[in-house]
Amino acid sequence: MSALPRPPAEPLNVLWLQSGGCGGCSMSLLCADTADFHGQLRDAGIRLLWHPSLSLETGEELVGLLERILAGDLRLDVLCLEGSVLRGPAGSGRFHVLAGTGRPMLHWLQDLAPKARHVMAVGSCAAWGGVTAGGSNPSEACGLQFEDEHRGGLLGQEFRSTSGLPVINVAGCPTHPGWVLDSLMALAAGSFTAADLDGLGRPRFYADQLVHHGCSRNEYYEFKASAEKPSDLGCMMENMGCKGTQVHADCNIRPWNGEGSCTRGGYACIACTEPGFQEPGHPFHQTPKLAGIPIGLPTDMPKAWFVALASLSKHATPRRVKLNATADHLVVPPVAKKTRLK
Repeated sequence: MSALPRPPAEPLNVLWLQSGGCGGCSMSLLCADTADFHGQLRDAGIRLLWHPSLSLETGEELVGLLERILAGDLRLDVLCLEGSVLRGPAGSGRFHVLAGTGRPMLHWLQDLAPKARHVMAVGSCAAWGGVTAGGSNPSEACGLQFEDEHRGGLLGQEFRSTSGLPVINVAGCPTHPGWVLDSLMALAAGSFTAADLDGLGRPRFYADQLVHHGCSRNEYYEFKASAEKPSDLGCMMENMGCKGTQVHADCNIRPWNGEGSCTRGGYACIACTEPGFQEPGHPFHQTPKLAGIPIGLPTDMPKAWFVALASLSKHATPRRVKLNATADHLVVPPVAKKTRLK
């Protein structure tokens, strides 16, 4: 079902709440590529009703704002949640009581979500439960509409906001500031529809890409010239736990802060936009293998083809690529040809 267009003269009213998390998505949001964060929101037709770190209103003023929304006196266009929903202990939600109200945050969310035109989970904790739901999950953490890859979460798999859309899962740990702002801007423009979400409710403008796309280490990947230790320049898929060929995100096409990404910084992609990434079943910096072959192969890649191509690639690896792959700096530069390129 397509989202109904919103009158362009009205700003997009956004309420941002935080629950069980580290606040990293808000920290990431402040690194948005702009010199005037509030000005960028204003120019896009977005009004931030309240944010726990960016707003000046007191707790008493926030409670008044929430009550106005519930009474129908204040329009709520987007309810954003950062951090997982804490349902414990024993489903009471008392592990997280909204200060000054005496009510668990999960009850506030259950009341506010049906009032919102759109509901957005900001970050993997709010989307799937994330790191907060790891281990034995003593806090009973979950996402707004998912619990890892299982549909349900706090609001249930049948939940739809008043626009007809399910929860919009802007997943990532932390999420990229551009993913959050682009999603809000699309909602403000009335151009976001159900067709713009993938099967896990993530915005397709970033989830239709793979972290592998645009990776600065792709030449090493092509020749299966692999890094052997954290400081090496080579591809980190074979030995260092990198899941970039399987993970949905445009981190290397849209570098963070205009410059970086995990793989560019020498860190393997740990699949932070995917459900269950927090418990891969092996150390994050190691690649699980079977008979010497990585278990996690590139998306849509038949194992037989991968093995055959990997063998051919390794035999064809230029000496330059092979030597640079296991070094922490460029050892052998590309040969400078004097003739015209053909």
